[in-house]
Amino acid sequence: MRKIGIIMNGVTGRMGTNQHLGRSIAAIRSQGGLRLRDQSVVMPDPILVGRNEEKLKTLARQWNVERWSTDLDSCLADKENIIYFDAQLTQVRAPSVHAALKAGKHIYCEKPLASTLDQCLELARGAEGAGVKNGVVQDKLFLPGILKLKQVISTGLLGRILSIRGEFGYWVFEGPNPPAQRPSWNYREEDGGGIILDMFPHWQYVLSNLFGEIRAVSCTARTSIPKRIDEAGAEYTCTADDAAYATFELEDGIVAHINSSWATRVNRGELLELHVDGTEGSAVAGLRECKVQPRAVTPKAVWNPDIPNPIDFIDGWQSIPATVPEENAFKVQWEMFLRHVLEDAPFPHTFLEAAKGVQLAEAGLRSWSERRWVDLPQLTLSQG
Repeated sequence: MRKIGIIMNGVTGRMGTNQHLGRSIAAIRSQGGLRLRDQSVVMPDPILVGRNEEKLKTLARQWNVERWSTDLDSCLADKENIIYFDAQLTQVRAPSVHAALKAGKHIYCEKPLASTLDQCLELARGAEGAGVKNGVVQDKLFLPGILKLKQVISTGLLGRILSIRGEFGYWVFEGPNPPAQRPSWNYREEDGGGIILDMFPHWQYVLSNLFGEIRAVSCTARTSIPKRIDEAGAEYTCTADDAAYATFELEDGIVAHINSSWATRVNRGELLELHVDGTEGSAVAGLRECKVQPRAVTPKAVWNPDIPNPIDFIDGWQSIPATVPEENAFKVQWEMFLRHVLEDAPFPHTFLEAAKGVQLAEAGLRSWSERRWVDLPQLTLSQG
């Protein structure tokens, strides 16, 4: 067994603590490390980095991590640390990633990679020039429900795909009672908040990996809740969008419409659901479940509001069983990136792919501002 040093910057936040430290790196350590193709075992050796010494000490004790530091430069100077991971706020990520590139570290980041497309492409070109492995979290692709949907699509059961209808979101309380379940910076544009910048990168990689590249977007958005209460109990003005309603044109004529909202009450099976219609069948996938209705068992619906509905539409769907062990999506992708670094296994979720997500977010914001369709040109490292 050998150790691999991983700098984990910004894991004192909710996502960094729960998904990346607790359910990914700590989980890999608890299982005895990661076994590679040559049957050797590598053990992640994280060093937790941040500004708050007390938070770092607490996290280190909680997850049995030996190393922590408030000095990023010294961590980058240590040759035993070969991977840099960043889960900081988006708008402060780029300088740290630049420093990691200069130090020659392989880099894995939360999404979005940066606040603007130009920044993303600059980082992608920097990683290419430095010759380091690079990647960005695209966790939705590894959710059990999405994996089942991908399996269904690959079998041809849906036939030619026509459209996708997505619903995502839930009611985020304004505070103080009950307190908000998301951080206050999410609702301040000046701090990098906004549901378009947060969620459109997710929709970009989900749609393009499952159905086809996005060619254009039409979007309108709202700041539905004007005032909220922050973590200190103080009222603040919301300056970022908290709901977005978008239509995406994909290659091969596929149309996708996705509603994203932190100001909606849930009346569906899961917080995210994608309804996919095809010529030979349909599917509904959530975070964990996936149901299908093939053409052969599709009921013949007839519009007649004058009588009680004679068809139980929900009952006519069949659940797709799990065929592989269902693991945490973040952990699955962490193991993929570690294999990418250590044995050059494939890892398509690069900085350039992350830039496509920010490209879509910027196009969505422009569509909203200008009230029009916005085309998305093919993205390359040479752009800009």
